[in-house]
Amino acid sequence: MLSRVANSLYWMSRYIERAENIARMVDVNIQLLLDFRQVNDEHMETHWLPIVQATDDRVLFQSLYERADSQSVCEFLTFSADNPSSLVACVSLARENARMVRDQITIEFWEEINRVYLFLNSARAREMWQSSAPEFYYELKSLSLQIQGLADATIPHTEGWLFMQAGKYLERADKTSRILDIRHHTLPARGIPDAAFGAREALEWAAVLRSCSAWDAYRQLHGADIGPRRVAHLLLLNEDFPRSVEFCLVQLDQALRRISSVQPGRFSNEAERLSGRLAAELQFSGIDEIFERGLHDYIDLLQQRLNQIGEALFETYIAHLFEPAGQEIQQQQ
Repeated sequence: MLSRVANSLYWMSRYIERAENIARMVDVNIQLLLDFRQVNDEHMETHWLPIVQATDDRVLFQSLYERADSQSVCEFLTFSADNPSSLVACVSLARENARMVRDQITIEFWEEINRVYLFLNSARAREMWQSSAPEFYYELKSLSLQIQGLADATIPHTEGWLFMQAGKYLERADKTSRILDIRHHTLPARGIPDAAFGAREALEWAAVLRSCSAWDAYRQLHGADIGPRRVAHLLLLNEDFPRSVEFCLVQLDQALRRISSVQPGRFSNEAERLSGRLAAELQFSGIDEIFERGLHDYIDLLQQRLNQIGEALFETYIAHLFEPAGQEIQQQQ
């Protein structure tokens, strides 16, 4: 497989996953406002600004908008042409990468990406967003899941599909960690948090679960008793939940080893070494140990290591001697 083809399939999958996660975060935050009795300007700022921070776009956002509220943040994360991580931008970039490898994907997959792209750039999308934002984001989440289902059901599970899997699970692990980090300011810097939580904090942590479609999985394990320690364990260390960081790292590591045909327990390049090491550390980590180190600091380090895996994957399979790797990664991200 040509390196440019692998690159396009990898980033196409990442952009699709990124768009879905942004839709999840915005949708849940809108609906969470309905559960609060009083909302003033200060509360609105603290409610919406962490969402912008989770996408690492705070500096750009503050250069474009005076304050963070429902209108400005939703516009910035959904339709803003100035935001390279907005929903419109992610879908456009996913479609462009798909167009470059049209011979590697199926007609059903290509038509579905086109349908999402045309919908987002139509007047109907704006009208739906203004009249019923939850319905709009639900539609986007459904379309994203349809695209991923078509990829698994119609595209041959060869090298190209494996690069798509690597991109999807690397992006999902990163976004799950960022969503979990949104409410870190409610926790102590070090140590296990107090079990006693107010109604508002419980609603906010339940919103974190819903942003990852983890509410039902959490209730099956723990009932309706919400606690940050249990939430963090499910989203970081649960080996069965398909959006947990550990699950994603295991799937990513398996995809990389299938690409190079390396047996488990061995590695042939830096990407496999880094992914295998991080997956093993997560499998043998305890949630109390993570809280003793500080959840926010742990997630910061985790995101750095995920970025290192992405850079190593690029260096191994995609970068050329005449093409600066950092420039290509920066352009795509």
